[in-house]
Amino acid sequence: MALTEQTAVRARQEAARLTAEGVRGTAVTWVDNAGIARVKGVPTGRLAQAARRGLGMSPVFDVFAVDDSITTSRYIGGPDGDLRLIPDLDRLTVLAAQPGWAWAPADRYDQQGRPHPACQRQFARRMTEQAAAEGLELRMGFETEWVAVRAAESTEELSYPTSAPAYGMGRLVDASAYLDGILAALHAQGVEVLQIHPEYAPGQFEVSVAPADPVGAADLAVLVRHTIRAVSAQHGLAALFGPAVEAGGVGNGGHLHLSLWEGGRNLCRGADGPQGMTGVSEAFLAGVLAELPALLAIGAPSPASYLRLTPSHWAGVYQCWGVENREAAIRFITGAPDDPEAANAEVKCVDQAANPYLLTGAVIAAGLDGVARRRTLPPPVSGDPVHEDVQPRLPTTLPESLDHFLRSEVLRKALGDPLFESIAAVRRAEHDLFADATPAAIAAATRGRY
Repeated sequence: MALTEQTAVRARQEAARLTAEGVRGTAVTWVDNAGIARVKGVPTGRLAQAARRGLGMSPVFDVFAVDDSITTSRYIGGPDGDLRLIPDLDRLTVLAAQPGWAWAPADRYDQQGRPHPACQRQFARRMTEQAAAEGLELRMGFETEWVAVRAAESTEELSYPTSAPAYGMGRLVDASAYLDGILAALHAQGVEVLQIHPEYAPGQFEVSVAPADPVGAADLAVLVRHTIRAVSAQHGLAALFGPAVEAGGVGNGGHLHLSLWEGGRNLCRGADGPQGMTGVSEAFLAGVLAELPALLAIGAPSPASYLRLTPSHWAGVYQCWGVENREAAIRFITGAPDDPEAANAEVKCVDQAANPYLLTGAVIAAGLDGVARRRTLPPPVSGDPVHEDVQPRLPTTLPESLDHFLRSEVLRKALGDPLFESIAAVRRAEHDLFADATPAAIAAATRGRY
């Protein structure tokens, strides 16, 4: 955490730039184990000091649940202690849809300047560096799905701003000014949008952005989501990112795309492995596939997640992979022959209740374990696996995925005991919180929290 003179000069320069642009405060965020972005705001005049000494916050946020209740874990819990939030100035962004504000993600340290062992963002960075030490580069990107509703009714009976068909041009026309506002804000913030379009569920939309390094991809997931939230508010709407918006409906995914690179070469194509993968790429994806039951405790971490994970809903509920198969948990995308960058894999069974830093880091940990073990992929699945009755079903409840998580030596070793145990504590607490709730009550309680 030691601040170099160069960093101090940079912080003062950034503060001067923000002042000149009329920015009076910076939102410094971290994402807790319940998947909620928490924040400390710092006036622009204090940004340099925040970069030098950090902003104080309690470690207890690592055991907050989705309803803001507090549990405890073996290593973290209770009112004692303090951490320092250090804003990452490389990610400092003036927020186009929140006049007067900028944003920066934070790394967390203790008061002696040591990395906080439960800092999720530093976990993602650590896994990225571990891959780099083996000569591997990961490029990742999240899809952001949300349902727009009229704001006054976001917690009651839902009212949508459009009744046009799924994926329909009519829905885009109805929401034209709204989607234009989102595109304009993301462009002003330097975010490269690949696609924006209506989705399947009522009032549902999706935006995809360009891939980045794993930490950068998680940062973008946070920035994109809260940009959509801010633009929605300007249009009298609320953006719901929860896994289940209405019980029995198609929920919001948070699909993670990834590709593996070495020396500028995309390892997902151009070789003699399955669908042109190199052996390293195959082993990496096989490691992710093998660890999926445990990874669900990170990537589908809410009781609401299991309302979304329904067969034949393109949610990827079977532990299999397939070529352009949207029912497989891992969809492999070959890309056009003349586009070597396009080949990638999509993890479909995850949603936006997940902490994106935990998810990127945990996927890397599982993939690297697959490389170390030289795992191979089973044959790809075509068609809907529900009709085969041979593919293993992924966990159907949070306790089931938590059981796999607790038995995962791969994830415990990668996360370290303090972070691993705090994640498990939050999962238990959220299961207990909703143990007697109906699906409709679970959806209503969680859909607007993320």
